[in-house]
Amino acid sequence: MSFDAVAREGRVSRSWLYNQPDLRAEIEQLRTRRDPAPGGQRLPDRQRASDTSLQRRFEVMAERNRQLEAENRQIREALAVVLGEQRAASVVGRPGDTPRKKSQPVIGPC
Repeated sequence: MSFDAVAREGRVSRSWLYNQPDLRAEIEQLRTRRDPAPGGQRLPDRQRASDTSLQRRFEVMAERNRQLEAENRQIREALAVVLGEQRAASVVGRPGDTPRKKSQPVIGPC
């Protein structure tokens, strides 16, 4: 927010704005809130990112976030399968977990 921009929009002079304490304080407060650059230094307009550029960056980051979420889901599912297979292999190999039925002797013809 600049005095020049407010003066143009309100069709008044900058000197008139500077002489209105309430308007001057409001403009300065809005400027501080909008551009809290350290030391009062602001980037020139040509060095600031445009709204279109910022929107595109947001879209790219949102898509990358979706890709990473899908990848994480796939990794979790693959891990669950592997851990399940390991668990099954360790249970099957333990003696006594499942009683083994002894085969009956085969009786021949009488």
